[in-house]
Amino acid sequence: MPESSAIKVGQLSIRYLLDGAHTGTMGMFELSVPPGSNVPPPHSHSNNEECVYVLEGTLRYCVGDTTRDLGPGDSMLTPKGTVHGFSNPFSALARALIVLSSDIGAQYFLDVGSVVNTGAPPTRLLWSP
Repeated sequence: MPESSAIKVGQLSIRYLLDGAHTGTMGMFELSVPPGSNVPPPHSHSNNEECVYVLEGTLRYCVGDTTRDLGPGDSMLTPKGTVHGFSNPFSALARALIVLSSDIGAQYFLDVGSVVNTGAPPTRLLWSP
């Protein structure tokens, strides 16, 4: 899969710029979150730090007990093992650059998309690897 191809997971779009499967550790992708879209439930990554940097719109991002509305140029770090989540309760598309170290990889999102995009609700979806 070319790294510039968009991966659809429900209403979300993920475009990998650096896939950890190719870099060996760090990954980076652009995440597009339409207004009011369904998003994964709060989750954590045991082996991954995650940094979000907003490019466009406003993204509501929660890390632990802290919730912030991030606009263009704002960022937030999620340490390993910390519960976090995001949403877009606003009227415009939100786009963010996500950096993961170590990366969970594009294949993970392709696999999740193959379940979510069937149209039938899964009995349980685990967002974190």
